[in-house]
Amino acid sequence: MSRRRLDSAALRRGQLLASRLTQARRASGRSAEAVARSAGISVDTVRSIEKGRTATPEFFTVAALATELGLSLDELYADVRPPSRSDLQAAGDPSVGNPG
Repeated sequence: MSRRRLDSAALRRGQLLASRLTQARRASGRSAEAVARSAGISVDTVRSIEKGRTATPEFFTVAALATELGLSLDELYADVRPPSRSDLQAAGDPSVGNPG
């Protein structure tokens, strides 16, 4: 069974996730190896996520990394979630029709 191809929005969220996790790990002063060991996942998985090769990692992998890095899942999601319709309207995105 093959995985479906990710659209550009999903790829962008993967890049944001990679960036946020890498930033948190570096701020902690810990190596990818140390974080992986503490989180109970492979260092290859951590590196793959941080390099953006794994754009949609498993939930429990992200949860383990977030816990190790002191990030709440709510914060992490807020950092990488797609913008809502109201966010786009507030930003004046012309592709979002204004009601009224």
